[in-house]
Formats: sequence, C-alpha cells, structure tokens
Amino acid sequence: MNSQFALVTGLHWGAVAFYVIATICAASGVIFANNRLERYGMYSAIPGLVLHGIALLVWWRVVGHGPYMDRFEILSSNAWVMLALFFLAIRFYPRLRSAAIAVFPATFFLVALGLFFRPEIKNLPASYRGFWLILHIIFYKISFAATLIAVTFSLFYLISTGSRPRRYSYLPEPDVMDLYAYRFAGFSFTFWVIDMLAGSIWAYQSLNMFWSWEPVQIWSLVTWVVFGFYLHMRRFYGWAGRKAAWLYIFCFLLAVFSLFVTPFINSTIHSEYFK
Repeated sequence: MNSQFALVTGLHWGAVAFYVIATICAASGVIFANNRLERYGMYSAIPGLVLHGIALLVWWRVVGHGPYMDRFEILSSNAWVMLALFFLAIRFYPRLRSAAIAVFPATFFLVALGLFFRPEIKNLPASYRGFWLILHIIFYKISFAATLIAVTFSLFYLISTGSRPRRYSYLPEPDVMDLYAYRFAGFSFTFWVIDMLAGSIWAYQSLNMFWSWEPVQIWSLVTWVVFGFYLHMRRFYGWAGRKAAWLYIFCFLLAVFSLFVTPFINSTIHSEYFK
C-alpha cells in the first residue's frame, strides 16, 4: 500500500512540475507575443496531463471508487477535467490559447493543494454507489471546469478594458473574450442542471427521495438560477461587457460557495465527500 501511495504522489508531483514549466512558457509566450514559447507551454502541459490521468486511475484502483470522496482526489480530478476541457476547447477555438496563463497555474495550484491535504482512503457505502452517481460527479466537474474558464475570460475582459488597456494587448480583443465568457457560461449552465437531475435520480435510487432540501441542494439550485439570470440578461436585455463580467464573477463565487462551503453547514451525504 505504501508503494502505491508513493507512486500516486510521485506521479502527481511529476505532473505539477510539467504544469509549472507549461505555465512559465505559456505566460511568457502570451505576454511577449512569442508563439514559439506559447507552443512550448502547450507541449509541456500534455505530458503533465498524461501523468496526472495515470495517477488518478491508479488511485481509483487503490480506493475502489472514483475520485470524489477525499479532498485530495476531488481537487486533483477537478484540475484534470479543467485542463482536459481547455485542451478540447482550443482544438476548436484556437484563440482561447491565451487563457493558458490562468488555466495552467490554476491546474498546478489545485493539484499541489490536494497533495498538501495528503491522500486518504475513504470508503463509499455500497448503497451509495451506482451509475447515476458517476454521471452526477462527471457532470458537476465538467460544469465547474467550464465555469472556471468563463470566469477567466470575464476577469481578462475587466483587465483589458481597465485604466491601462495597452498594457494587456497580448490578450484577445475584449469583444472576443466577452463572447467566450458567454459561451462557456452557457455550457456550464447546461451541465449544472444535468448534474442536478442525475443527482436527484441517484438520490431516489439510494435514499428513496429525489430532493431533501439539504444545504448543498438548496444552494446548488440557487446557483443554477443565478446562472440562468446571467444568461437571461445577456440574451434578452443585451447585457455585455463589464456589467456582465462582474455578474459572472459573482456567479463563480456563488458556485464555489455552493460546492465547497455548503457541505460543512450540515451533516448529510454531501458533507462526507470533502472532509
């Protein structure tokens, strides 16, 4: 067992090393408009993603369930999904590559933070296992990853349209960043509601109830409604630019509160996954 722990930890730190190199290269490439350095940053992140994925698979085999019970595995798997989604996005939207100066450091920070919590084996009760639980976890991770990318572009928009916009000429045009923030926000909104529906089905199969009005469920619903308000105001009332960016930053903070703070409010099944 100790050898497996050492293997998982070593693979994670190896991934962090590649992510740090990728961050330095990508940030330098974007800031100084050096396409070669930017490409090196992208290439450096790929082996990190591979090592990271192998580490998660090894850990999955060790603990016997997916990476969604311990703080270490939650943070690590969230980081992997975020980076994987980012690479998928730039495959279709190459102009998203500049977001690497936020996505890469966020990835290695989440992985390193998880390692400092130290991996622990936590068993999931047999009654709580099932296909719908896996879907529930996957959809939530995809939604949160899209939220991180959307808020990154919202922050970039605010920075690039601030008091000294010329200092940030390396970023895409403000209208482009505003549009990408809007699109990823819609992506996140869609998977957030699918996540809640999958969770309700799983709860009914395991607990014979679709909804129990516990803090995580209540605030998850509130967050989804606020996401919907953001999209509604943009689609039907023409909200854009700085006003929309500030609103989405609030949405992001609400999502963080819903996912990572509310589990500590009350002792429920959700309170077990992040202790």
